[in-house]
Amino acid sequence: MTTVVDVWLAEHPLPGYLDPIKKLAAGFEAAHPGYRIEVTGYGFRELPAEVARAAGRGRPPDLAEYYATATRLALDTRGPSGAPLFVPIERAVAGRGEILGERVVLADLEPAVRGYYTYAGELVAAPMTATTAVLLGNTAMLEAAGVTSMPRTWGELESACAAAGSPATWANHGWLVQQAVAGQGGLLADHDNGRSGRAEKVDLACEELLAYATWWQRLHERGHYLDTGTPEDWGGTLRAFTEQRAAFTIASSVVAGMVAKSCSEAGFEVAACPLPYNEGAPRAGHLVSGQAFWLAAGLPREKADGALAFLQYLLDARNVAGWHRVSGFLPVTGASVELLEREGWYDRHPIHRAATDQLRAADGSPAALGAIAGDLAGIQDHMTGAMAGVLRGADPGALLAEATVQAQRLLDAYNDDCARGLTPRRLAVK
Repeated sequence: MTTVVDVWLAEHPLPGYLDPIKKLAAGFEAAHPGYRIEVTGYGFRELPAEVARAAGRGRPPDLAEYYATATRLALDTRGPSGAPLFVPIERAVAGRGEILGERVVLADLEPAVRGYYTYAGELVAAPMTATTAVLLGNTAMLEAAGVTSMPRTWGELESACAAAGSPATWANHGWLVQQAVAGQGGLLADHDNGRSGRAEKVDLACEELLAYATWWQRLHERGHYLDTGTPEDWGGTLRAFTEQRAAFTIASSVVAGMVAKSCSEAGFEVAACPLPYNEGAPRAGHLVSGQAFWLAAGLPREKADGALAFLQYLLDARNVAGWHRVSGFLPVTGASVELLEREGWYDRHPIHRAATDQLRAADGSPAALGAIAGDLAGIQDHMTGAMAGVLRGADPGALLAEATVQAQRLLDAYNDDCARGLTPRRLAVK
């Protein structure tokens, strides 16, 4: 008899995105003839709503891959009985060293990656796909300006832009705002950034966010930041960089290799380094984004073990390294990083080293790990809206105070749904 494990993946609009995972599923099936892995892809923004609908019909997937910012939403999604739909991965593994012959490797997850998906001291989901943000620089522009190294601080970035006579550019996106707050050791929510308990208060006017907004506004006013005029304009800012209209950009590490390849084809090389930090504040570190697998609660033992074994198979060092090479996503285990080092991957592709270095330098605090909060997508929208006003010259303090009020309303509405034992009505993912 064959046991079927239904796996719903968060899909991105890239050609053949699911193909490598489907090949890994076939490899697992070959090693475990009694199992079939049924892979279905949904857009990463749509998947939580699809899961909630399936749960309402009593037919949720066995494994569902949620986007990082939907972590609180996964915790709060309910099954037909009103109980949580998912069981924490660490609880399901129950201390076992292997499952169906697959070695359990969760303890080898990179600390920043494991930490992001740890809630109240327990690993709740298993990440295979992770990314962070890094600074990219046009080495030809920098060398011509006499800038001998990539900037490490906010002040050094401003000085490098002035020397090069070319601005920096990056998307006005809530994730990057969170990175700036995390880097300074700031918290966006109570209860340890929503990590020791449910976030009940959000603060977008915290000292660290205000410092970032004030610096960003000054950078723009002095001509050292290129604003494309469109919020969340990742594509526009990357084009400005590849077209050499900006000396620096901030990009998700998953696209760093693609950007470097495009720039090389255009006739110049790119360097990468960790995000610049505020030299006037303590340093904490930066957080990941990406996706992680959640295990449905109450599965029959053979199905649950098949799902857990499949996760360990995915996280085998060879498979993680292969996923990194083909997709650009971070290698999420220590063994996979070591494998890539031994192969000389980073020597041949140094653009990929900065992201892992950045995450390994983080201090593991709730600030560095980032916030877990209800309706984080909506909260990020209010961050983005406030920052758009900041770049137009408005008072940062007033805008962030108003954004806090609006974000708090979203959080309160979300928490009200949860208090009534309901899956939250807003299932937005950003």
